[in-house]
Amino acid sequence: MADRMQLLALEMSPYSMKLRSYLRYKGIPFEWITRGPRTEKLYQRHAKVQLIPLVIFPDGSSMQDSTIIMEHLETLHPEPSMHPAEPAARFLSELLEEFGDEWCNKLMFQYRWGPLVDQKSSASRIARAGLEGHRLRPFWPIAAVFLRRRMVPRMAFAGANPTNRPHLEASWHRTVEILEAHLAGRPYLFGGRPAFGDFGIWGQVHQASTDVTAGGHLRESAPAVLRWVDRMSEPVAEGEFEPLDALLPTLSPLLEEQIAGRFLPWSVANAKAYAAAEPQTRLEFDGELYEQKTFKYHAWSLGQLREKLKPVASDPALRSVLEETGCAAYLDLDLPVP
Repeated sequence: MADRMQLLALEMSPYSMKLRSYLRYKGIPFEWITRGPRTEKLYQRHAKVQLIPLVIFPDGSSMQDSTIIMEHLETLHPEPSMHPAEPAARFLSELLEEFGDEWCNKLMFQYRWGPLVDQKSSASRIARAGLEGHRLRPFWPIAAVFLRRRMVPRMAFAGANPTNRPHLEASWHRTVEILEAHLAGRPYLFGGRPAFGDFGIWGQVHQASTDVTAGGHLRESAPAVLRWVDRMSEPVAEGEFEPLDALLPTLSPLLEEQIAGRFLPWSVANAKAYAAAEPQTRLEFDGELYEQKTFKYHAWSLGQLREKLKPVASDPALRSVLEETGCAAYLDLDLPVP
């Protein structure tokens, strides 16, 4: 295994599964190591923050944050590329990846730790996985109780609080509906092969598909989305990226309603609140309050997204899409980067 990277992760982590899907697609050798009591010393030797996934490279260096890891690996393994050649399509894919990581995570988290049946199921699965092969494995039910007690209060950090619940549940249902229409005629979001945006959104939707409530909704109403979820577990190129014009009829509703309508307004509001040292971010959707804790990371990631826009901001096709869907107003704001 000396020539393989090690991936310390959990199967119930959307970002872990996102990275595993990418590594499989690229054919990059890796060793999956479940983070738990048996592997905690290895994890702590390399972790700079208490997050997964964590990658340890053959030379002993390490890296965290699925987006940063993928972007780094893409420079080392450029083929098959996860980026469409069209500048407009590439940026939109990067925008969808950010939407998946930072907004769809809230939707998944709302259902995973909201309904009681989901709380119990999620805590049990995490406890069993973390204690696999450990001498304390028989005591996983006790660990599950403590996990549930720890995770449910953390819903508020993801924005999954009683005030926001109607917004998040409505966003989940509409996002699934749009994805179902878009994926009905293609294997991946940008055509015949997976793009950056696929991995970001898929990580969250895949996790939702394993949960009781959100998974039940997908099985009842989104067969094309479920086929995509299965396909992305071990993705392969089935064709080329589609021209942007062919994608927009069913992709534009996602950009307009969920990204410009919800995600980017929250992201910009969070960045403004962070710059003003305000602990809470508040805005309105459909005349109703949305509020959650202000986060430095989300302000930083918006700055990174805007940096990706700069080299292609003058592309006529991209400008047209961003303006027509309402995204341009948020991406063009001159916000301080933390």
